Amino acid sequence: MTERKPPGVSFESFVDRQIREAADRGEFARLPGLGKPLASLDAPYDELWWIKGKLHREGFSPLPPALALRKEAEDAREAALAAPTEAGARAVLAEINEKIRAALRRPPPGPPLKLAEFDVEAVLAQRRTARPSGSG
Repeated sequence: MTERKPPGVSFESFVDRQIREAADRGEFARLPGLGKPLASLDAPYDELWWIKGKLHREGFSPLPPALALRKEAEDAREAALAAPTEAGARAVLAEINEKIRAALRRPPPGPPLKLAEFDVEAVLAQRRTARPSGSG
């Protein structure tokens, strides 16, 4: 825990001493991203950068639940079409269909869901026609 600044010591020298002591203890030696450029260095300034990053790290979506599920369904369809095996594609579709069934039973707040379960066989047929024969 950080100690309190003693009276009579300038704030700058107090902070500089704490940084020097932490560096001497090696507390800066294994920081994530050490030696790498800042990821957002060339990005335009966004005053909500910290909040958006925190939401992303915590697994929250800035979209309303219904829109987030629509986006997840789109991503799942693409993942099923790109899956290396038909069994993998079936697993992806089964997982998203379960989420869609749950949302249809109890609609999430926000805009209308406008989403139906995937017809697994139709998606797999599309996957088969998009791939050369013998590729899974």
